[in-house]
Amino acid sequence: MAEVVVSKTGLFSSCHHQNMSLFPKTSGSSNLSVSFPPKSDFHGQRIGLQQLGRPFPTPQFQPVHSQLQQPGFRIGKAHKWWEKGNQPNMKEVTSAQDLVDSLLNAGDKLVVLDFFSPGCGGCKALHPKICQFAEMNPDVQFLQVNYEEHKSMCYSLNVHVLPFFRFYSGAQGRVCSFSCTNATIKKFKDALAKHKPERCSLGPTKGLEEKELLALSANKDLEFTYTPKEVEAVPARAVEESFVTAPSCSVRESFPLPSTTLKSGKISEERSIVSAGR
Repeated sequence: MAEVVVSKTGLFSSCHHQNMSLFPKTSGSSNLSVSFPPKSDFHGQRIGLQQLGRPFPTPQFQPVHSQLQQPGFRIGKAHKWWEKGNQPNMKEVTSAQDLVDSLLNAGDKLVVLDFFSPGCGGCKALHPKICQFAEMNPDVQFLQVNYEEHKSMCYSLNVHVLPFFRFYSGAQGRVCSFSCTNATIKKFKDALAKHKPERCSLGPTKGLEEKELLALSANKDLEFTYTPKEVEAVPARAVEESFVTAPSCSVRESFPLPSTTLKSGKISEERSIVSAGR
């Protein structure tokens, strides 16, 4: 690219600040041209002359994604509202198998199933309260079930209203279930205080009910299998012995009922007389 130095004193004074064009003669048909508007003031700065007939170079713009990859340029991760304020004893369920295993592995702990939806305004407003309860009760396990991601599983569990909660306690299994909002948060407080275990429960942890496990297993959209437990058959001899050894009614011993006997085609009624002191 050819360059020329233009100064105000040397060039513009002789041209009386008129429009000026430079046409250097070249061997080819193309030439170089530059024009200056009146009252221009370059003060001896260098300017470039673009050869006529050739397009100006296209400006190079750096794409946005490349700017984001530059060192020192970071954007904070946008947390989902159901992840904000979560405590160590809060966990989001990933599958039906994860739900069943989490309930069985909880032992004697009280487990709270929290069914929510990202687009539910009531669920979003209630979430900070649930986080506070989880912080005040570290021995209670809170399981979050995303309705939008596990809609088929929620149908099998008969969950059709949000926000919805179910409480499970050791060998007792499900102890209560209800729906509540910020206006009715007292229901959640009362259930938490009532079913929080004070001592170890007797027997193995129950978890989901038998019919719920069968419903999850029958759902073709879920990768979950369940084998029903076999019911032990009671021997017939044991059943007969239980009837033989059963205690008789004391009412019959104190007050015998009238008995009827059939003699020679006639029915004679014999009444037993109970006389006290004779």
